[in-house]
Amino acid sequence: MQDFIANLQWREMVHDVTPGTAAQLNTEKTAGYIGFDPTASSLHIGNLAAIMLLKHFQRAGHKPVVVIGGATGMIGDPSGKSSERKLLKEEELRYNQTCIGKQLERFLDFSDQAHGAVLLNNLDWFKEIRFLSFLRKVGKHISVNYMMAKDSVKQRLATGLSFTEFAYQLLQGYDFYYLYTHHNVKLQMGGADQWGNLTTGTELIRRKIGQAAFALTTPLITKADGAKFGKTEQGNVWLDPKMTSPHTFYQFWLNCSDEESRRLIKVFTMLDETAIKALCHAHDAAPHKRTLQKALAKELTIMVHTEQAYRQAAQAAEILFGDTTQQDIQKLSEQELLIVFADVPQMAISKEQWDNLADVVDLVSSATQGMILKSKGAARRMVQGGGLSINKVKITDPHQKPNCDLLRDRYLLVQQGKRQYYLITVR
Repeated sequence: MQDFIANLQWREMVHDVTPGTAAQLNTEKTAGYIGFDPTASSLHIGNLAAIMLLKHFQRAGHKPVVVIGGATGMIGDPSGKSSERKLLKEEELRYNQTCIGKQLERFLDFSDQAHGAVLLNNLDWFKEIRFLSFLRKVGKHISVNYMMAKDSVKQRLATGLSFTEFAYQLLQGYDFYYLYTHHNVKLQMGGADQWGNLTTGTELIRRKIGQAAFALTTPLITKADGAKFGKTEQGNVWLDPKMTSPHTFYQFWLNCSDEESRRLIKVFTMLDETAIKALCHAHDAAPHKRTLQKALAKELTIMVHTEQAYRQAAQAAEILFGDTTQQDIQKLSEQELLIVFADVPQMAISKEQWDNLADVVDLVSSATQGMILKSKGAARRMVQGGGLSINKVKITDPHQKPNCDLLRDRYLLVQQGKRQYYLITVR
């Protein structure tokens, strides 16, 4: 078996680990679990560090167990949260559970029943437990003082914490106890903000049955400026291609800073130390080529989506932000064109409007109802400043007729500045 913890340490993926964990993992094949509450129909890249723990754990020869929190998802984990979570309906939770389960199949091997990953739902054991029974089985073993000392509780006392969320650590602690006694799971893993919940589980196991259990957390991933990782102006970056397109997903990683990329490529890819050192060396020799960002974006887009999705996203990025010519985009099929520009704002004008346009100023202001530029004056200034292109050809005269050939006889690509695009369909 590979040394799981040593592999995580050079990747800077170990935040806290209980004593004896390394000895346990080096002694025998061990079952270890991570839980995901189904608060949405997709996981997001904030969950990826935990998923990568499971991937490395399985590659090291151990047995990953994934717990979908059908029960705990009804409560909501207060860890890292500044306010009470919205409670979801049961049907929403069931739908989310199914979607997340399918997503996890992209990352872990569930095919071997004896040795592969296992997917469980904690509602299966919680639904039979009555409240008084839970208090006797669990509550009497964990003191209020112990629970109050947890950071996830202390940080919420000023803003308010319901008993519902206060009790969350008991539910997660019982998860670990149940998995330990029914599935021989001896390790629980998670993000650094989960340490209090994880150690509640190890403590419950120790107090109820006198056995040792283990916990390991990975650092929370933040941006170089300390902001929460995985958030954009539009919100979360999701793993579901319907919620975040492969192009947007690819572009997110491509836009990481040099400092971020050097750290993230160790956390979010399966590349080994030799390969990553070679990429860092190549990047340092020519930073303008963004070698690390391109490798990170490629590895992640293939792993989360498909190789075809990566090729299309890379092609889109090259067309949108590279030195692409009019001839290059004219070579795209209609399907390729729509894939490449799927994430840019789109609008339509009639064939009659197209035929009767006075000039390019009319096109990007009046004909598109101000969706590109609010007024003809703004459009003229944009042209005079050299900031407007149509089908990758820079417009130099505001009175010029937009008499270029339509792409695939019906599309027009308008570029404002360096990075803002619009796709117009002529119907």
